Amino acid sequence: MSQPVRTVGVREARRLAVAKQHLAGKRHGRATRDAIVSMIRDVGYIQWDPVTVVAPSHIISIWSRVGDFDPKELEALLWEEKKVFEHWTPVASIVLTEDYPLYNTLMKGYPESLSHSWANHIPRAKKFLAAHGDLRKRVLRDLKNGPLQVDQFADYRRTKRSSDGWSTDDGLSNMLFHLLMAGEVMVVGHDGKQNLWGLPEDFLPEWTDKRALSQEEFELKAAERAVRALGTASPSEINYYFVRGRYQNLKNALAQLEKDSKVHRVKVDGFGREERYMHDDDLALLESLEGKGWIPRTSLIPPFDNVLSGQRRGNTVFGFNYVREQFLPKEKRKYGTYVLPIVHGENLIGRIDPRLDKVRRTLIVNAVHAEPSAPRTKEAAADIGAEIDRLARFVGAADVEYASKVPDFWRSALR
Repeated sequence: MSQPVRTVGVREARRLAVAKQHLAGKRHGRATRDAIVSMIRDVGYIQWDPVTVVAPSHIISIWSRVGDFDPKELEALLWEEKKVFEHWTPVASIVLTEDYPLYNTLMKGYPESLSHSWANHIPRAKKFLAAHGDLRKRVLRDLKNGPLQVDQFADYRRTKRSSDGWSTDDGLSNMLFHLLMAGEVMVVGHDGKQNLWGLPEDFLPEWTDKRALSQEEFELKAAERAVRALGTASPSEINYYFVRGRYQNLKNALAQLEKDSKVHRVKVDGFGREERYMHDDDLALLESLEGKGWIPRTSLIPPFDNVLSGQRRGNTVFGFNYVREQFLPKEKRKYGTYVLPIVHGENLIGRIDPRLDKVRRTLIVNAVHAEPSAPRTKEAAADIGAEIDRLARFVGAADVEYASKVPDFWRSALR
C-alpha cells in the first residue's frame, strides 16, 4: 500500500530546493577542498563550461555555494588528489570519483545507455565504432605512452568541423568522444583550453571502486541522489537532473524507494499536477526551515547552474523563465549575452548581465533586471549590490561599473 501524500507549501518547497543546493545558510570564510567535495556530493555534479565572460560557469557555481575559494584548489582535486573527475553525463560535468560505479555502469552499456534525447546517436555510434576499429586501437596504443592533446596523436589532421557539429572530419575527436563515453579514455588534465587525454587505468587512484552496478541498483541510487539534491522533484525533473535521461524504468525505481520509505510522495499546490517526491531525511529539515533553520542569503548563479537544470523546473518551482540567450541571435536577446540569475532567499528575483574587463580590472554590469514580484526595498538592493561586489572581488576586479539599465527601486545600491 502506498503512503499518504504529504502536502507542502510553495514557500517551504522553494526553501528546501535552495537549501539542498547549498544556496542558503551562513558562509564560513575561505572554502577548503573538503568543503568543495562535500558540496558536489550533495548536489550530484557541477556542469563544466569554460567560457570566461566573467568566470567559467562551474567556477561561479562552486563559488556561489561554498564562498570564496582558490580555483587552484579545484585543479588539485581534479588532477592531484583525483577526488573528482571530468565526464559527460551527457553534459560536460565535474563528478565525484567515489561515484565511479554509477558512471561505469553507463560506460559499460555505451552506446545503448545514452539518453532518449540522444537516441539517434546510438546507431551512428555503433556504425562509427564498427567502421573505425583500427583507429580505436591506434588511439589506445598512443595513450599507452602517456597523456596526449588531440593534435599530438599520430592520426591527427587539422580539419574543419563536420556537418553534425560535434566531430572533426578526420574522426579522431569523434573517436575520443566515443571512447570517453565508453570509459576507455578520460580527460586527465588541461593545457590552456585543450583537453589532455589519458587512460583510466593510468589516471584513476587505486581506491577507485570500478564495479558496474546492475541496472536496478543504478536506477535506485541515481534516483535517490536526484531527489536529495532537488528537495522536491517530479519524475521528469529527476530524469533530467541526475543522471540525465539514463533511466530505463524510473517509475519502478521510485516505487521501490517509496516502499523502502526512502522517499515520500508530496503535493505542492501551485507546482502542477505531476506527482512529486522528497527524501525521508529531508522531513526534519523541511520543518526546521520554517524557523531558525532558515538562514536566507543572496546569491548569483551562472547560466549552467544546477538550480536551472531544465527550463521547465525553473518555471515550475520558482516561476522563473530562464533562456540561455548566448545561444540566440543578438536581435532576439531580451536580457543579455551572459546572464546570471539572482537568488534572494527562496526566490529568483532578477538577473544581471555582467562582463569582466580584465584590462581595466572592472566588472561591467550591462543591465540589471527585476522580476515582477521582486522586492522593491533598499534592503534587497543592498543585498544584491553586496553580492555583485563580492563577485567582482572574487574574479579580480577592483571596481564595478553599472550601465543605465537598473530598476529605479534598486538604483540606490547599484550605481
